[in-house]
Amino acid sequence: MEVLRNLFEGYPNLWGGGVAHSVLILSLVIAFGIMLGKIKVWGVSLGVTWILFVGIAFGHFNLNLDEHLLHFLKEFGLILFVYSIGLQVGPGFFSAFKKGGFTLNMLAALVVFLGVAITVILHFVTGTPITTMVGILSGAVTNTPGLGAAQQANSDLRGIDAPEIAMGYAVSYPLGVVGIILSLIFLKYILRINTTREEEEAQKGLGHLQELTVRPTSIEVRNEAIDGLIIKELGPLVNRKFVISRIRHREGGVTELVNSETVLNVGDIILVIANPIDMEAITIFFGKETQMEWNDLNKELISRRILITKPELNGKTLSQLRIRNNFGANITRINRSGVDLVASPNLHLQMGDRVTVVGTELSVSHAEKVLGNSLKRLNHPNLIPIFIGIALGCILGSIPFAFPGIPQPVKLGLAGGPLIVSILISCFGPKLKLITYTTMSANLMLREIGIALFLACVGLGAGEGFIDTVIYGGGYIWVGYGVIITVLPLLIVGMIGRWYCKLNYFTLMGVIAGSTTDPPALAYSNDQTSCDAPAVGYATVYPLTMFLRVLTAQLLILALG
Repeated sequence: MEVLRNLFEGYPNLWGGGVAHSVLILSLVIAFGIMLGKIKVWGVSLGVTWILFVGIAFGHFNLNLDEHLLHFLKEFGLILFVYSIGLQVGPGFFSAFKKGGFTLNMLAALVVFLGVAITVILHFVTGTPITTMVGILSGAVTNTPGLGAAQQANSDLRGIDAPEIAMGYAVSYPLGVVGIILSLIFLKYILRINTTREEEEAQKGLGHLQELTVRPTSIEVRNEAIDGLIIKELGPLVNRKFVISRIRHREGGVTELVNSETVLNVGDIILVIANPIDMEAITIFFGKETQMEWNDLNKELISRRILITKPELNGKTLSQLRIRNNFGANITRINRSGVDLVASPNLHLQMGDRVTVVGTELSVSHAEKVLGNSLKRLNHPNLIPIFIGIALGCILGSIPFAFPGIPQPVKLGLAGGPLIVSILISCFGPKLKLITYTTMSANLMLREIGIALFLACVGLGAGEGFIDTVIYGGGYIWVGYGVIITVLPLLIVGMIGRWYCKLNYFTLMGVIAGSTTDPPALAYSNDQTSCDAPAVGYATVYPLTMFLRVLTAQLLILALG
């Protein structure tokens, strides 16, 4: 019995209560939290946030860790978490601002800034400390990195942790999850959405999806001005990004792949792949859209998704591969981080890209050997860029920046620094021949370990006074503040996005879920439709939103703390 008591309460003669005690407490908190996270009520679960609540329970009963060890593990877990997020969102971070993505990101940014404005107003009106209000804000929008950034900024400013940040987060988080989903339901009725029509438009790639997806279209050549021209002469004339994959010649009805020297004639039918927003102009230039089942015309041609796994291809452009000239196969589209891109000649490839290759069985097999398509090679983690990036992130996070009106210099901290470095490395690394790719499973493992450590330590640190604060310290009022911060910005931006920006409802659902970085809301949105509009909207705004949540949480602490 003495051994068990020492394991749970700590060995009095050992620093921090002993290694066995620390590992046992952390393991139990994380394990019980994950098990409770599997429970769903009306299809909604709090997920890994249960780790925070279990940690609070352990801390309340004084089953805790040494405060210095707790602080280290919390910050280390936060670094792992935000760095893995940066690696995931980095490849599409800057491209998300192009064309239609700009509108979606501005709406998401408006959600962030409205939430911050409401938080500041409630702080001055109610007199609630800004540390508590920032915790309520992070919980209301279900953003854990914001919680970590606020705690880290407060530690830099005052030299001590502020448990009230975690308390505000824990109190407001559950209704934050529910409030986001309820906001989506309210918007459906407020905006009088016809889901059948919205889904039809989303599947056609209408609205802002036109600039964020690609689709194939069969076109009959009617333009006599291009009769007799070869493919490579058409690009400057159309002035749009597109790929011609196959052609059915008017004479003889032969279907074949095209190359740069293929001659077009009036009456030929071509398969063009481009962004939907460009397709109308491309169709008008060539002739008119027609219906064609290409797979039935030439049984020898196949289409296959191939994974780029050879390190030497990292950063190379499509034109440098010469797949069409060397093997007679065409790369028609690139899928990167779940988004399809037009296979333009100057597009830089990255490890982990999935390319669609069309050709004969033999030509596609040859292309496959050049590109790699070896999952085993991708499964081997590239640890050097990860730890070099974390080191650079810690350096960047420690550099002070002076802002007018803020008495203390602002630091990006251990949340902002690694996040920015990981975004930059994963985005520009391939162009510098730096392999930054990690498989989704490896990224998720790193992220889940980081967030589990962070939430467990936050919960243990906040547990001692949590019950007294909620019951006797007015903590129940924080729930109301959280609901206001959750619902009001989403309803305002939802109506602006629909009435002013003319967004498709399912795209709007993805934008709202992404602006709160809330996976349960995305899961709910995906369940409402068979199209991928919510996922595209979510992925488009997620990187910027995550960055803004981390930055604004720190600025609130530094400016008003």
